[in-house]
Amino acid sequence: MKKNDKKWYASWFDSPFYHILYKDRDHNEAEQFMSNLTEYLNVPENGKILDLACGKGRHAVYLNAIGYDVIGADLSENSISHAKQFENNTLHFKVHNMCEPFGETFDAVFNLFTSFGYFENEADNLATIKAIKANLNDSGFGVIDFMNTDYVIENLVNEDVKTVDGIDFLQQRRVENGYIIKDISFSFEGEDYQFQERVKSFSLSDFKALFEQAGVYLLDVFGDYKLSKFDKSTSQRLVMIFK
Repeated sequence: MKKNDKKWYASWFDSPFYHILYKDRDHNEAEQFMSNLTEYLNVPENGKILDLACGKGRHAVYLNAIGYDVIGADLSENSISHAKQFENNTLHFKVHNMCEPFGETFDAVFNLFTSFGYFENEADNLATIKAIKANLNDSGFGVIDFMNTDYVIENLVNEDVKTVDGIDFLQQRRVENGYIIKDISFSFEGEDYQFQERVKSFSLSDFKALFEQAGVYLLDVFGDYKLSKFDKSTSQRLVMIFK
């Protein structure tokens, strides 16, 4: 059984199997979300956006295509190496730890698709929000797109198998010690693999407490990528706008 000893997110996000498992993400929905969000925030023409924890760059590439100067940053060297093929004069990708300030300021900083709450050191969650604050210019907005943990826990599927590219991914989910945990196991070319995702089950009230500690102000909360009103019981997403 192959199991990497690195921090789970460093090994899993850097694994090619992560991108295989999640290859069916809805790109049209993601693009519509970016259009809705930038219009709502009134990001200035040619404005600077930091896509924090950008993965292979799907959001960053689209944001650049609709006219923004974008930097995508991610801890995964493999993801950034892949994303660099899309670079141009107004689109760049860099390996970066989002717990630390980037060293530039932006009109908007986006942290999308539940790319938060997986740190083993819980102080890093507050550090990340403080870093986002430091990355914003005077008129800039921060955005965290997280899952609505109340909805997720209420509708948790304990176990299923997802087959992608001939690989049967066994996904086993549970809630434990304030984390939503997913164990992922599969076989490939005669080798058995096991990975784990662990995400802190932050509620809106938990985020409000973190925002207060970080000295940022929550402005709006939405419950989906169409920017509909957030409902604790029925919304699948928790999209928070702050500055």
